[in-house]
Amino acid sequence: MGRTKPRVSNEYIVGLTDGEGCFYVNVGESSRYRSGTRIQLHFHIKMQEKDKKLLEKVKNTIGCGAVYFQKEQRANHAQCYRYTVSAQSDILNIIIPFFKQYPLQSYSKDYSFRVFCKIAELVKSKAHLSKAGISKIRVLKSKMNQKTLGLA
Repeated sequence: MGRTKPRVSNEYIVGLTDGEGCFYVNVGESSRYRSGTRIQLHFHIKMQEKDKKLLEKVKNTIGCGAVYFQKEQRANHAQCYRYTVSAQSDILNIIIPFFKQYPLQSYSKDYSFRVFCKIAELVKSKAHLSKAGISKIRVLKSKMNQKTLGLA
């Protein structure tokens, strides 16, 4: 009988993501794409080197992605590991449904997640293949992961 891989609770993943997670959209120029632009969706959780086992538990619980060593170049920063999900099918079929079922609690992370979902829908509907769609994605991306969200 195979041993089950260590896991954490879904709620723990939500809390960890609220504090250490990031929903990220990379918009890059690439001649390999007809539109000239490549759109990549990513989900990350970054932790200090000593917490690598915790990231492995997150990966086991969610069931996709990978844990990578991320060499830290900045002075006074510890070496880190990053749990990353970047396969579009995993973002659309696992990550987004997970956080819709287990909502984020912090306003700013939830806001970025909701914008991330809008971008994912545009990608799913192939809007990212047109200049107009890419413009829409760039505008949405500019609203993500901001320190201040216009809460004045």
